[in-house]
Amino acid sequence: MLIDISSWWSLLALPEKVYWIIAIPSTVLLLVQVTMTLMGSDASDLETDFDGDLDGGDGDLDGGAGWQFFTYKNVLGFFTLFGWTGLGFLQMGLGLLIVGIFSVIAGLTMMVVMAALFYYISRLNQSGTMIIEHAIGHTGEVYLRIPPNREGHGKIQVEFQGNLQEMDAITDDEKELPTGSIAQVLEIVNNQILLVTRVLY
Repeated sequence: MLIDISSWWSLLALPEKVYWIIAIPSTVLLLVQVTMTLMGSDASDLETDFDGDLDGGDGDLDGGAGWQFFTYKNVLGFFTLFGWTGLGFLQMGLGLLIVGIFSVIAGLTMMVVMAALFYYISRLNQSGTMIIEHAIGHTGEVYLRIPPNREGHGKIQVEFQGNLQEMDAITDDEKELPTGSIAQVLEIVNNQILLVTRVLY
């Protein structure tokens, strides 16, 4: 088996050897990266370092869900498609210059596709995450009575980010907010409790 591989390798032209050397390791690394991502153990440290170097230390310019073109996974995708495309065109008998041009185009296309994919996935994840600060200014119905003067917690049902949320709430009002009354969110306390006041119509 090893003799067969050695014989096969020795018969390859130099351009084919170069493309094989690029295609196989990058494919293996990309598969490992994808597997780690699916298992929830993404190589985030490596990707963060890679992004930081190429972005000039600015990091993500869009609040954690920006368009990231030069990332570890994207570069692996570039070399993977670059290698296999080059091998395919070499087998078709095209000239080395044409093969190189098509390989680069294919690799860049792969990077754009992967960047777009992860961009929109991050956007979906961000939109699906509740940001409690978005509740400020909204009104909702008191679900469990809220004691006056922050003497205890109640609950309020308030709609924000397109969903009806049931949240803990307190009030500075001197009278309790009974169940069924309408209250407006004034601010967020301890990053998780809504400070509300009763709204009279």
